[in-house]
Amino acid sequence: MGRLVVVSNRLADPRKAAAGGLAVALGETLKRTGGLWFGWSGKIVEDGTPGEGELHVHQAGSVTLAELDLSKEDHDSYYRGYANGVLWPVFHYRLDLANFESGHLGGYRRVNQLFARKLYPLLKPDDIIWIHDYHLIPLAAELRAMGCENRIGFFLHIPLPPPPILAAIPSHEWLIRAMFAYDLVGFQSHLDVQHFAHYVKAEATAESVGANQFRAFNSTVQAEAFPIGIDVADFQRLGRAREARETYETTVKEYSRRRLLIGVDRLDYSKGLPQRIRAFRELLLAYPENRHSATLLQVASPSREDVDAYNDIQHELESLCGSINGDFGDFDWMPIRYIHRTVARKRLPGLYRACAVALVTPLRDGMNLVAKEFVAAQDEEDPGVLVLSRFAGAAEQMPQALMVNPYDTHGTAQVIQQALQMSLGERRERHAALLEGIRKYDVHWWCREFLRTLGEAKQPPSATEQNAA
Repeated sequence: MGRLVVVSNRLADPRKAAAGGLAVALGETLKRTGGLWFGWSGKIVEDGTPGEGELHVHQAGSVTLAELDLSKEDHDSYYRGYANGVLWPVFHYRLDLANFESGHLGGYRRVNQLFARKLYPLLKPDDIIWIHDYHLIPLAAELRAMGCENRIGFFLHIPLPPPPILAAIPSHEWLIRAMFAYDLVGFQSHLDVQHFAHYVKAEATAESVGANQFRAFNSTVQAEAFPIGIDVADFQRLGRAREARETYETTVKEYSRRRLLIGVDRLDYSKGLPQRIRAFRELLLAYPENRHSATLLQVASPSREDVDAYNDIQHELESLCGSINGDFGDFDWMPIRYIHRTVARKRLPGLYRACAVALVTPLRDGMNLVAKEFVAAQDEEDPGVLVLSRFAGAAEQMPQALMVNPYDTHGTAQVIQQALQMSLGERRERHAALLEGIRKYDVHWWCREFLRTLGEAKQPPSATEQNAA
């Protein structure tokens, strides 16, 4: 295998990898191949020229990091305007929140062209290029137009919606056509692959030329599911460290008279947080034995607080939590402990371990690694129960969890009650199966399997073939 080149919107120093992140997944291969990681530096140049940006290249051990500054106009249109104002809501099935009239598509294309111009001179003929996520869908097409003939793979970390939703995006044909510049396109779930296949056959009149291989626009692309995992052993080591043990002991002592439920999410409309809180209210109403007994610890990390939709959901969540605590709380018991800040990762394993039930109930999610982290953190002799939305990508891999429809408030409350009442034998059986699955399909499997499949994919199209498309 040649040198691995990773391209993502943001990049991290692989020597300082946080468990579960891209740095863990890719760090080993980057180090082994003397790889290159390319992405936005995080710096916004207020008076910068659109379509231009300074590139900073430096070494992190054997890995080269190449960081590109963006002008404010480019950042606002590419990142805030199109990637997060159009693609994020649509790909999470929220057409009502997409800003189709913003006119930011030009900035999205311009920044992808900028990435290509800055990356191309750094490439070597035998490099394997792996591009990540919705910010950079057209990057391979831009590289091909410049003459790049390397193998290029793409992985979408968020869901791909079905064709009728995808087709609501203005210029959706251009967006999906750009995917045919890749040799391999990876998705989180088999459902996402089905959505891609249905779209390209219906909208691009693509023909199937092999198992999950599609030909259109004079090019062939392979589409496969590669569900991302976590580094189970590393997360469990984190759970044995001092900070996690202290968190566990403190939490158990603080809530010694309670059964704890936990939710850990970014504050995002895709996570189903208001629906979860309403289901907890229904639990207290329908099963009053949980009053003064069950406490929900809900962590909602700040996210994109300058966007109206996120402010709206924050206010709704705070109002719901306050209402439930006011209606049901007492001097010695508060039903919900709502935390609107980021909890240090090193403390999360201890927090998970102290809880009897995890509520992972997004309305739509590409994968959701909290579900896997909760399982990894549990005491195998007395494990907690995972309640999981059927609309999370993780649901395909984790059928032993208790599945819920987060839109069904009463049904979700019933399943939470089932989780709280589950026998030790059933908890052990379900947990053992879940743990076996996340160990087998961990983050290292994900990386190896994607790169192996990319290496075996058809030869990349020539620049002549691409330009003729």
